[in-house]
Amino acid sequence: MNASPSTACSSAYQPGIARLAAAGVAWAFVLICLGAFTTSIGAGMIFPDWPLSNGSLNPHGWLTNINEFAEHSHRLTAGVMTLITITLAVLLWQREARAWLRKLSLYAVGLVFAQAVVGGLRVLLDRLHIETVDTSVGRLFAMLHACLAQAFLCVLVAIALACSRAWLNNKKRAAFTTATRRLGLICCALLFLQLAIAAVMRHSFAGLAIPTFPWSSPDHGLLPPVWNFRVGLNFAHRVMAGIIAVALVALSGKIYAERAATVTVRSVASGLMSLLALQIFLGASVIWTGRAPFFTTAHVIVGAATLATTFGLTWWMHREAWIETVPAAPAPRARELAKI
Repeated sequence: MNASPSTACSSAYQPGIARLAAAGVAWAFVLICLGAFTTSIGAGMIFPDWPLSNGSLNPHGWLTNINEFAEHSHRLTAGVMTLITITLAVLLWQREARAWLRKLSLYAVGLVFAQAVVGGLRVLLDRLHIETVDTSVGRLFAMLHACLAQAFLCVLVAIALACSRAWLNNKKRAAFTTATRRLGLICCALLFLQLAIAAVMRHSFAGLAIPTFPWSSPDHGLLPPVWNFRVGLNFAHRVMAGIIAVALVALSGKIYAERAATVTVRSVASGLMSLLALQIFLGASVIWTGRAPFFTTAHVIVGAATLATTFGLTWWMHREAWIETVPAAPAPRARELAKI
């Protein structure tokens, strides 16, 4: 993949690559779903070895044991995700003229391999305990593993959008205002920070550190009556949720007011509001049900979908800057003169 791209490369719409990129995004959600479910039922260490599971690619009985099924299917899905990402990168380097998009595909490959290594270290180093923070080295890698998953998802979304027919449509469009684009970036940063806090909270067993909602105490107090590291994490997650809700509502409102926003973009912004409402409900349900696996897993998936949607909107709002970097093919006459 380090070789120069073929002279047959094009920046035109290529349906095969576009479909593969979209399939990669969809498969990433399958992978996140299985990873979230594995964590929700506490099956992350059901197999003490890696990359094999009990020394096998097909461990005995994994289809009939829910814990083994969750973890092993997560590993198999990750393997398929790696193949999709590598195939997508190879195709882009062979057929895509945009240098920045080819480089972005290499970032995706780097992230998917980093995810694999970090996931393996989460298993192999789980026995090493850190007394000062009362956790294992493996769990620290589990937190990083969750954060890298979100970054990888955003890179795949960026590639999929850049390969889409709508992105490559050269029809002149009005540009989004700087204020709206900046707010989109702020929302992406807030969401990523929130998902990082959630990852630390989940792997620190702090999901029920504050067991009431919407209040922080049984007597309807806004602040928890007792504070420690886990309570602080849980409370920070709730405060960030409120900040993000305000920011996303503001972003959707600004997108609706934009002259550059198409019907599709406005529809996606409306969908973002639906995701926000669903995520708040799921977050509350996690507390009310004592972290029932269904609600906990759904909360993680919708959180990832909210980040992906916000990032996709923000990436789209910056489309004009990237479109300008697409190299224009020289006219036939210009090529002839260049040979003289």
